[in-house]
Amino acid sequence: MEKKRRRREEAVVKIQGIMEQREKRRGEDGITAVLDFLLANARLVLGVGGAAVLGIATLAVKRLIDRAGRPPDDEKLDQKGIADGWEELSLVSASPQLLKKGIEGVVIKQLTAASKAQKEGAKGSGEAEKPKAKIQRIELCVTLQEKLQQYYQNRVALPWQEVSEAKQRALEICTEIQGFLRSKQPDMPLGEMYLGGSLLDDLQVVVADHACLLVPLQVEETLWSLIPGEETILRNPQFWMVRRTNLEYFPRGRSFWDKFIVGGYLSSNTIIDALKKVVMESMNWPSLGSMLECVVRPVMGSHQLKVEIQSQHGQLFIYILPTIKFGETVLTAQPEETESFDNLWYQSFYTSETKKLADLDQADGGIRKRCLKTFKAVCRNCPGLRKLSGCHLTNVILHLSKKEHDWTEAAFADRFQQVIMELIGYLEQGVLPSYFNQTVNLLSDFSEEEIDEIGFTLYCAVSEPDMLIQA
Repeated sequence: MEKKRRRREEAVVKIQGIMEQREKRRGEDGITAVLDFLLANARLVLGVGGAAVLGIATLAVKRLIDRAGRPPDDEKLDQKGIADGWEELSLVSASPQLLKKGIEGVVIKQLTAASKAQKEGAKGSGEAEKPKAKIQRIELCVTLQEKLQQYYQNRVALPWQEVSEAKQRALEICTEIQGFLRSKQPDMPLGEMYLGGSLLDDLQVVVADHACLLVPLQVEETLWSLIPGEETILRNPQFWMVRRTNLEYFPRGRSFWDKFIVGGYLSSNTIIDALKKVVMESMNWPSLGSMLECVVRPVMGSHQLKVEIQSQHGQLFIYILPTIKFGETVLTAQPEETESFDNLWYQSFYTSETKKLADLDQADGGIRKRCLKTFKAVCRNCPGLRKLSGCHLTNVILHLSKKEHDWTEAAFADRFQQVIMELIGYLEQGVLPSYFNQTVNLLSDFSEEEIDEIGFTLYCAVSEPDMLIQA
């Protein structure tokens, strides 16, 4: 409790200082600026611990904004309405007295000053304000559906030429890497390497800047077996292990991959390190870049196998991803997920999720992919939502497709708003089950603070969803 109290006091002091600085810059939009700032910092001030409480706090702040935004009488704000707003905020605060003492006076003072400045500015501008008011009224007539369509065309969808050029550059680099790897490690049993990821599946947004080079490891099913995540010591269903079997009949050395065994299991980190030495540290990258008329260099110091390409068309990153496939199970070596454990492999559902999404859209002419790409762009452009990945969004849309069957063009805005509500529901529970494995919780690596931040941003968008596409 003492820690929370100090946190709130520090937040109050911080907000007071910033608000006093902003007092010097108030003008026509003074009220809006102050209230936007208050809303953005409500979570910090209230010190809430869950998304459900965030919703109450946001609604209270929203009501405070509505009351404060009414035309003031006799150059004074409606003090009773403001007081009611603070009373509502006190319902979600462990210390309403601290809030009222530390912030209420500052905000009311700021709102009064901003309102006065706004009124004086309106008097001085005279007829000049009328065209602006007319424009604002016209903008209010634009529906969310129209705004989403415009946002998709201007901010989400990538030009065909940009995507084509990025694919071509990625293909050229990957062809060279594959040829070099096979010449240096001819005995390494590898399948045909191929490009994958959102760039190839028309799911990339904002800018075409990354792709994956999938490196299939041909692991003998007679010598190796997969251990599901639930059966490992971590009990995490998404992190599997690959165990060497039949050692009494086929001793070590029978499989090429035996040299990468750690503790009886195939080590993803050891394979990553081997590929790093063979490819990242040995290829003549300047020569390759000169041949392809671009700058190509490995990204060193990263746990990932990542190559950076810079050309006149922009920047592109290629991630080299070793994979193992037994039947329908696809495991990948992703050190950013498993770097603390030598022997873990990350189960990927990306291909299945992408195919399912495409099949659903094809069956009913739906706009699931468009909805997904729109949310990916929103999350990329909004700091409060950047933790949400394409995987999270894809699974939310797939789950929603089970109970919502109208994915027509006309329902775009409705589905957009519904996805917001679905995300809030999963955040409140702290659980987002994978569509293809209900035991996998896609929010398991989120901290409480991250859930709070995402939840707060989404709660703010419930009543004003277009705020997400204005970022």
